[in-house]
Amino acid sequence: MTQTFGRNTWIGMKRGLARRCPHCGEGHLFQGYLKVQPICEVCGHDNGAYRADDGPAYFTILIAGHLLITPLAAFPIIWTWNPLITAAVAVPLTAAAALGLLAFVKGAFIGVQWAMQPATA
Repeated sequence: MTQTFGRNTWIGMKRGLARRCPHCGEGHLFQGYLKVQPICEVCGHDNGAYRADDGPAYFTILIAGHLLITPLAAFPIIWTWNPLITAAVAVPLTAAAALGLLAFVKGAFIGVQWAMQPATA
C-alpha cells in the first residue's frame, strides 16, 4: 500500500530521507542534527506534530546490525581473531554507522507518518 489518505508513502519517505519537509519537499526538516523544525519555513506545514520517539533509533540499530554485525559473524576468519581486536573494529564502526544513519532514518520515519495523516491541504 503506497497510497494513503491521498498522500504517497514513497514520496514521504524519499523527502524524509533527503531530510526535507515531507509536505513540500523544499524546506529543511531538521534545525540541527535531529531536532525537528516545528514549522516548515517554505510551506508552513506543522512538522512538529509528528512524534518519532524511539522508532528511528530502533530501525537504525536494525539496519546497522544487519549491514555490519551479520557479516562479521558470517566470515569464519573473524572467529579466529582476538575478541578484543574484533570489538575494537566492530564497536566504532557500528557506532559511526548508527550515528550516520539516524538522521536519515528519522526523516523517513517522519515521512511515513506524514503519509499516514489525512490530507488537509
